[in-house]
Amino acid sequence: MFERVGAEESAALESLAWKVRNELAAAGLPVLASGMNPVLTGGAGLRACASRAFRLKQLDEPVLRHSSAVGAAMTEAMAQVLASAGFSVEDARDEYRPQQLRVLAGPPSGQQPVWQLRDDELALPGWQDPPTDGAE
Repeated sequence: MFERVGAEESAALESLAWKVRNELAAAGLPVLASGMNPVLTGGAGLRACASRAFRLKQLDEPVLRHSSAVGAAMTEAMAQVLASAGFSVEDARDEYRPQQLRVLAGPPSGQQPVWQLRDDELALPGWQDPPTDGAE
């Protein structure tokens, strides 16, 4: 059964989802952003072949086994990437959506992503900060 959440919790969950998408994209994985057509995401060829075999009840087709193995490997890889970045993740344990992760929490508050540019990387060559002692 689905549970309704308030606006504040919904905003917190959307913020967490945004952080997860950014982290996975930084690791080089294609991500599906809200409103994007699933056809535009990576892996569409394998997904289409597996869906066709399943729809036609060709359950002995090698593409189904391979698709399942790829899905399991990618799920494990995503879990490791997110855990390394400070996220708390677990298997979703949802029989209707196998190979799904549940992200329980993001990195500690104030922890910047390791891929984010540092302040010293943002300074332009030759740029000098203005004096802070009141002199002009």
